Amino acid sequence: MIKILFASENAEDIARFSTIFSKNTYDFAVLSTQLQVLESVQIEMPDIIILDSSFNGAKQLTKQIKSLSDNNIIILYITNTPEPELLKLSNAFITKDMTDVLITSTVSVNLKTKNSLEKLSNSNKDLADSLYRLNALYSTSSNFAETLDKNKLISYMIEGLDKALSFSLTCTLSFCTEDEPVLLLNSLYEISDEILSAIKLRTILNYKNAFENPPYEIDEENLKVIKTVKYPGNRFTFSLFQYDNMFAPITLGENVFGCVEIFKDTSFSSDDATCFQTIARQAALPLKNATLYQEIKETNHKLEKLERLKSEFISIVSHELRTPLTSIKNSLDILKSGKCGDVTSNMEKFLDMAGRNVQRLSGIINDLLDLSKIEAGKMDFVFKDMNIHSVVDYVKSALSEVAKEHGLTLLAEETENLPDITADSQRLEQVLTNLVSNAIKFTPEGKNITIKTELINAADIKCHPYFEEDIKKLNGDYIMVSVIDEGIGIAEKDLLHAFDKFAQLENSLSRKVGGSGLGLPIAKQLLEAHQGTIWCDSTPDVGSAFHFAVPVAKVPAMN
Repeated sequence: MIKILFASENAEDIARFSTIFSKNTYDFAVLSTQLQVLESVQIEMPDIIILDSSFNGAKQLTKQIKSLSDNNIIILYITNTPEPELLKLSNAFITKDMTDVLITSTVSVNLKTKNSLEKLSNSNKDLADSLYRLNALYSTSSNFAETLDKNKLISYMIEGLDKALSFSLTCTLSFCTEDEPVLLLNSLYEISDEILSAIKLRTILNYKNAFENPPYEIDEENLKVIKTVKYPGNRFTFSLFQYDNMFAPITLGENVFGCVEIFKDTSFSSDDATCFQTIARQAALPLKNATLYQEIKETNHKLEKLERLKSEFISIVSHELRTPLTSIKNSLDILKSGKCGDVTSNMEKFLDMAGRNVQRLSGIINDLLDLSKIEAGKMDFVFKDMNIHSVVDYVKSALSEVAKEHGLTLLAEETENLPDITADSQRLEQVLTNLVSNAIKFTPEGKNITIKTELINAADIKCHPYFEEDIKKLNGDYIMVSVIDEGIGIAEKDLLHAFDKFAQLENSLSRKVGGSGLGLPIAKQLLEAHQGTIWCDSTPDVGSAFHFAVPVAKVPAMN
């Protein structure tokens, strides 16, 4: 019902207005002193005050009323000569010559205006609250994106809840911030041991009810608690459990990171509930990412340790094998020389077989030692300006006879007058020897193997997409060396693994010729030390082409 206060000392006006507003739609009260008016406003705020301008202290009374009501009350003056100051203080005025209908119309219009303003104010308040929540959600999301530290993520979640909802207490059961479940309490006031025991029991029950198969067993007695109290001078009582509350699990798929319950001494709205659930869900994804990141770090640490142990093992075993292998080789040489007695043709055949296998084993050991040196950063390089022709000539001279023994022809197609490169000739000879040796192993009799050299700009290099990232790192002019065979080729699916350590691409010939599978990986790392790279292309049953590029030596600037 609309409440109207009528403040006047004029009996005629009191009688008239009492008659006008005596209907049931109004709660009409007549007051005759300032004290009565102020007390009535303080007890229950009216909708409208109709104040006689001749009322004792009308102006001062109006200011006091507006102060008490925060200007949310309609004041109408009764006056025949409205003063400017009265017009500023009042919402409207009524003259004594107005008809009863006009007076009620004036009151109705001002009531409608008041209702419209209140609705607008409420709408603005709701809009402001929504914008504030959205800002809190955005701020919380931004904080989540900044870190993969689980403790910080849980802390940001609680801060977001405080900003958006102004809680009295949050109880966060976390499975991801420590090695064991921990209950994080963020409270306005201090919590007694009795209330703490009740909170722990309530949290455990909520957790068990939230999950059909709880992932952790939690013991109330041993549950670790971490408290953060904003105002420790005050203490909660058991009335805390009569506060409004909300609960949410912190999960993503099958991953359970904990749960959170929030208490507030005023009621939560539906928008509050949506905001609460949103923040709890927002926390789950970065917690999942943080868990995966931690697992990756731990796995990488284990892999690094295994890689280090493997390198140390290879180095130790290689050195230990080299000493007895040298003794075996020397013993075979002595036996073949006849110093220990005549050597029959059958004996010589077996001694040659043993010698070849000693040589093969020695090559594998050298590969292992080279690999361990490269990975440890202990490989020695002697860089100097040189021409690639010397490397090609050395390898062609050393392997031509070997190729002929396999029924193959080793050719060289060299571009004349190539510029120098800055390189370690011994290491490039090792790379090219390995590539030609591989070609000899995997090329059938009667075929050709060609070593080709040319000057090329990095931008003009064409390669399989597998190797594009390596080629993109090159810039400027390079000497490119290619070893092209007419052998068995490599399947496209195996190209990417051609330079993997210990890789032996699967085919019958590779099983027959064997090998350590380290030649190409060593070549790749040696070329990377030269600021170059290596790649290949191949067609099964047609042949393969292995290419490597080394940058042209820089010409000193002329003064």
